[in-house]
Amino acid sequence: MSRPDGSSTFGSGQSQQQPRPLLLHYESPASEWSEALPIGNGRLGAMVHGRTQTELLQLNEDSVWYGGPQDRTPKDALRHLPKLRQLIRDEEHAEAESLVREAFFATPASMRHYEPLGTCTIEFGHVVEDVTDYRRYLCLETAQTTVEYRCRGVSYRRDAIASFPDNVLAFRVVASEATRFVVRLNRLSEIEYETNEFLDSIDATNGRIVLKATPGGHNSNRLAIALGVSCDDAEGSVEAIGNALIVNSTSCTIVIGAQTTFRTEDPEAAAVDDVLKALSHQWSDLVERHQQDYAGLFNRTSLRMSPDACHLPTDERIKNSRDPGLVALYHNYGRYLLISCSRNSKKALPATLQGIWNPSFAPPWGSKYTININLQMNYWPAGPCSLIECAIPVLGLLEKMAERGKKTARVMYGCEGWCARHNTDIWADTDPHDRWMPSTIWPLGGVWVCIDIFEMLQYQYDENLHKRAAVVLEGAIMFLLEYLIPSACGRYLVTNPSLSPENTFLSVSGEPGILCEGSVIDMTIIHIAFEKFLWSTNILGGENPLRAKVEEALERLPPLVINSDGLIQEWGLKDYKEQEPGHRHVSHLFGLYPGERISPSRSPELAAAAKNVLERRAAHGGGHTGWSRAWLLNLHARLLDAEGCGQHMDLLLKGSTLPNMLDSHPPFQIDGNFGGCAGILECLVQSSIIDANTVEIRLLPSCPKDWAQGQLTGVRTKGGWLVSFSWQDGVIEEPVVIETTATTVSEVQLIFPGGLRSLVRADPSTSTQKVFAAKE
Repeated sequence: MSRPDGSSTFGSGQSQQQPRPLLLHYESPASEWSEALPIGNGRLGAMVHGRTQTELLQLNEDSVWYGGPQDRTPKDALRHLPKLRQLIRDEEHAEAESLVREAFFATPASMRHYEPLGTCTIEFGHVVEDVTDYRRYLCLETAQTTVEYRCRGVSYRRDAIASFPDNVLAFRVVASEATRFVVRLNRLSEIEYETNEFLDSIDATNGRIVLKATPGGHNSNRLAIALGVSCDDAEGSVEAIGNALIVNSTSCTIVIGAQTTFRTEDPEAAAVDDVLKALSHQWSDLVERHQQDYAGLFNRTSLRMSPDACHLPTDERIKNSRDPGLVALYHNYGRYLLISCSRNSKKALPATLQGIWNPSFAPPWGSKYTININLQMNYWPAGPCSLIECAIPVLGLLEKMAERGKKTARVMYGCEGWCARHNTDIWADTDPHDRWMPSTIWPLGGVWVCIDIFEMLQYQYDENLHKRAAVVLEGAIMFLLEYLIPSACGRYLVTNPSLSPENTFLSVSGEPGILCEGSVIDMTIIHIAFEKFLWSTNILGGENPLRAKVEEALERLPPLVINSDGLIQEWGLKDYKEQEPGHRHVSHLFGLYPGERISPSRSPELAAAAKNVLERRAAHGGGHTGWSRAWLLNLHARLLDAEGCGQHMDLLLKGSTLPNMLDSHPPFQIDGNFGGCAGILECLVQSSIIDANTVEIRLLPSCPKDWAQGQLTGVRTKGGWLVSFSWQDGVIEEPVVIETTATTVSEVQLIFPGGLRSLVRADPSTSTQKVFAAKE
């Protein structure tokens, strides 16, 4: 067998070593997709099943989508907009919704959806009854999967990596004796029991297989997959028979490349070139380049917690164990997934609802970019984990949305600037999606994505990214200034039509309704967007003609309202009741998280009302989806509710985590992984910029008692500071180490558990300082 670097491990006992804390490991092959292990290089991905009879590698490439760009903008919306707004003011809910169905829904209703790239199968014929000493694992330190077992006296090891530097998926097959196996490529559904093959051609020759396909829909990206095999042993052989490769070897490397016309005019030539270049290198060289690249991102921060039952198989831990080490593994797995499914490269695309790992030709919710929380949640860890590079694909998509969204804003609302709905796709579609009233015509999805980009810049400032983002934000601000209109009472500027994403209310008469004036999430997003715009213009300097208009509009936005039940009103100025009190969205708490308008220290009454909202949601079964549970974890962390955080983290693991540790909505959605990853950090470190020169950093603000011991290294805070510390039983083991290499504020108010504070100022003479709690 071979180590990751290609050297032999036969007889070394390596497979018997105790598992490490950064390992997902299992004692049987994956029987279904939700047990397979993901690898990815941001663009290419695979789910490795680790099977012994026929290995299954389910493949994805991020630009494989059904269909090309569409023109779907509703042409009659604008002339019906005044009537719609009046119906909403008059609380004629049924009539308003009927008008929306007639004039504001798009045709066709759906955007494009994401599809699988294909499958690679490797037929070994090792039946389970003959297999012993089986073990498979994913190492988060190296971003490599491994399968080890014995069959009829022969030892086998298979390794898999997704290399960003070499732009390929690479697999290593090593055996203690020469082994014959068959390698195939195909493009069919492994989860829907389809017999259809969705491809144009397969050709196997000269030690390679090339598959070509055109996903359905007008103007689809054409794709090509290339697979090549190289044997290390002198006696090894590769023979093409039919559409397959027959390999006989003790040690060989299989490389898969794939390209589409989204990035190149000739995807076949590009994919073959990627494969040939990779096969010109030794396996050890491929692994070294891959691991150096990955470690440069993954090792920026780390989290360990004890006790850690890492000796148990991961699926057992998820079902039976609640050790703190599993929480740390969940966080570190989130960082691994973000690096694996979102990297900055040529025409880079962000993570979809499923990251890059989708096995279905008809995936749940189209596996698109859903922007009424899901895409945003995917990138919540990027700032504190120093992974802002991984978020650059979001900005690239946003720039395309800003161009397409100009037509949507003009044709539907008669507004300058741009807007986008609650979904978008590879083509940056900004028109209404679906025909579902509680979400379809919400126009602030793009604005939310904008402000999240600016939030990341507070963690890790980059002037070039700021200038790019500023252009996009200015277009969104232009739309908002024209979309806002006086409220029915005349006192405020509000959005109309408005809604609270995916939720429904009951009016005073008991009639269900969806559309309103100035929902709380709308007005909170706009308030934050205006503040980000003013901050941006201050930093970049120069005169901006929109600034005075923004300042004036900001003063006329309605405040957050606490109703007679002690709750923050969800539907703006109207005290409507929820039709579904346990709804998965908690949109009216946007100002608590991801925003900062609600704070236990700065706005205690609003914080108390927010806590009441969460208690009401919980009492009626809220948090039943994985991403919603992750959001609740972050919300409770902001409320400094350590006990609530522990409960929600436990429920996230217990009820919304698949055996391969991916998040379950159900079914699989990756957003919960990233929301949970960010939420764990929110329990351990929170930061807030107080003024232009000061950031407040709070240590262990919401750390559950069960997380008794741990070490956090290199977490990034707002203002660009890096913080490292250990803790035991809720007490910081001093000193705290603070690094100031890329800070944008000059001093820190460091708050220890119990409230003791230390003032830290940036020291030009050193980048690292050791800080102790100031004595009372």
